[in-house]
Amino acid sequence: MTSSSSTINKWYALLIVLTAPLLYVIDIFIINIAIPTIKSSLHATDGEVQLVIAAYLLGSACFLITGGRAGDYLGKKKVFFWGMGWFTLTSCLCGLCQTAAQLNIARFLQGVSSAFMVTQSISLIQVLFPDAAERAKAIGWYGITLSIAAIIGQMLGGYLSQTHVAVEGWRLIFFINLPVGVAAMWAIRRYLQETEKTDQVQFDYPGAIVLTAALGCLIYSITEGREQHWPRWSFLLMILSLVLLGIFVYVQQRKLAADQGPLINLQLFKQPAFNIGLLAVLFHFMLHTAYLLMMAVFLQNGLGISALACGACFIPHALLFMLSSVIASRLLVTYGKRVLQTGLLIILLAFLLQLFFGSSQHHPLLSILFIAIYGLGNGLVLPFLLNIVLDNVPVEDAGAASGIFSTFQQTASGLGISIIGGIFFAVLESGQQPQIYATALRYGLVAGMACLLIVALMLYWLPHKSATK
Repeated sequence: MTSSSSTINKWYALLIVLTAPLLYVIDIFIINIAIPTIKSSLHATDGEVQLVIAAYLLGSACFLITGGRAGDYLGKKKVFFWGMGWFTLTSCLCGLCQTAAQLNIARFLQGVSSAFMVTQSISLIQVLFPDAAERAKAIGWYGITLSIAAIIGQMLGGYLSQTHVAVEGWRLIFFINLPVGVAAMWAIRRYLQETEKTDQVQFDYPGAIVLTAALGCLIYSITEGREQHWPRWSFLLMILSLVLLGIFVYVQQRKLAADQGPLINLQLFKQPAFNIGLLAVLFHFMLHTAYLLMMAVFLQNGLGISALACGACFIPHALLFMLSSVIASRLLVTYGKRVLQTGLLIILLAFLLQLFFGSSQHHPLLSILFIAIYGLGNGLVLPFLLNIVLDNVPVEDAGAASGIFSTFQQTASGLGISIIGGIFFAVLESGQQPQIYATALRYGLVAGMACLLIVALMLYWLPHKSATK
């Protein structure tokens, strides 16, 4: 950003930047609630509607690092603008689809476009707020945006799926992105300033292709493999993904040594705090995504709550998440990682209470209470993991670092649904006793607590001031 930006312009620019995570998260939560309606409307199979979620995740994760580096190479404003434009267009395409296959393709393209706009929003925060105290506040607002988006997505998903105005309600789920996207594009064009470009070298297109293929094989195998009971091809794809990742790392090392502009600056991985932070991101998002999925299934299928009521059950969670994010943004500079560790303890308390008292089918209010406690603790952790990953990262590598962060986040979401969610669904398939959903939830909570302990260990190994430096 140019030096002429004032403090007021800086915070106004943040408001524009936050439209990307707002739309992105809305389209995650809104679909989870509306899946039964989409399945009925398009006469889709269980596997096809599951891919409606997985395709979005797959498209996003495969292009996050590419999208982050594209902002460094082409300019963050330009990539942000066109990413928002393509996200708006592909959202409308999703709303026009007539078959499940068409919707899955459109959702994949929507995920690809989201990768380019979300990575720019994260890296622009670092560029706009180089001061640690201001950046902590800005990321606090990032966390608030996530909670607002979760509320909007859950409530709209339940409401619109039961609404028929001119078109089927689930189509409006995608069409509502049109006015917001157009307004955001206008604001980006008018008010944001372009960042400096790293154009001394050519963009690493071969590296982008190999990385996309590697992550595509990995994420598709873990999201579809469990659904099809882990056939041989899923393991072959996992092996192929490891081979491709090995080739990618080798080629990136050669390009770095020759100063040929690699897609990823592998020097970033020589910083211990950066690596530890990425592992914390990996395991925290595994437990986070899986927990939300399990509770949505438990409330609707286990307790018989409607889609609209299920969305309302998560409102206390989102509100407490918002509250704790605001508090944490003010405490983070002074107390550092202790804020995150406090959040982990609150999450552990919520899991333990729910494990012993709140997973019964006869206690829906208790389940809602423990979800809310989880939100209170998660607001102290999730938004500020970004600080850990971007700690000491040079501004010129902000796009690449944010791309790596977001890739770990999305990959972790897929792993969480596949591994922890797989445990949950495997227990459901094992019997039909009345308490089967409560039993499945308990197994899932134990797996989530294992991830939680690993996150706590990663934070323990970090320097005390690492999260705010």
